[in-house]
Amino acid sequence: MRFVILGSGSSGNAALVECGGLRFMIDAGLSAKQLSLRLAQVGVAADSLDGILLTHEHGDHVRGLKVFLKQYPVPVYATAATAQVVREAGIQGCQWKVFEAGRAFAIGAVTIDSFTIQHDAVDPVGFVIHHSSKRLGILSDTGFVTRNVTDNLRDLNGLFVEANYDDALLEADTKRPWPTKQRISSRHGHLSNTQVMDLVREIAHPALARVVLGHLSADCNGPQLALGLLRECLTSLGHVQTQIHCASPSEPSEWFAL
Repeated sequence: MRFVILGSGSSGNAALVECGGLRFMIDAGLSAKQLSLRLAQVGVAADSLDGILLTHEHGDHVRGLKVFLKQYPVPVYATAATAQVVREAGIQGCQWKVFEAGRAFAIGAVTIDSFTIQHDAVDPVGFVIHHSSKRLGILSDTGFVTRNVTDNLRDLNGLFVEANYDDALLEADTKRPWPTKQRISSRHGHLSNTQVMDLVREIAHPALARVVLGHLSADCNGPQLALGLLRECLTSLGHVQTQIHCASPSEPSEWFAL
């Protein structure tokens, strides 16, 4: 199993997972042009995808879907509520594969566990993708880590998780009005560095090979800060073997093998 983050940030989010001879894109929040270009940058033809998995319907996660599907008619996996909102937004012609949040489904030899998360979307979910003995967790936009989320993310080999903001930097930010700050830090907003550290303390174990941080705010966080806190956390737990990275909003990451 391996994965690459095509881009992660407020300007758009998309990732790619390869396992079991299949390729899945997680979200399609970049423009269709950028999705195709970044897939090509990592050596993948856009017409070789076996499916697109949607975490939720916000624009920075589905922005490129309409045009991309016109060019490449890939099956789209989403909950019924998410699919309905996407259709109502004018994205038609999808080959929908509907699943229920909290239930597992299979694509070929690959099993995908879905779990409910807290975010201001209609039916947002996270994923654990597993094939053979490898497990990759995907935790995109969420404002609070519930016990259910933690339990679903145990025994992972890799984790992609948002680390949107630093508490002190968000509080000190002068660009965002107070209601926006409240929304970001609410239980239906986004995860802070502190919340990510708390999650990692719960789920870290010797076989957790990689943690990739995404969706970092350009104003209220930074790779050096977020990675420094994560490394300190993992070191305190004795898990110095875990490799850590930050995804960029403007270019694909390297391929991460598990």
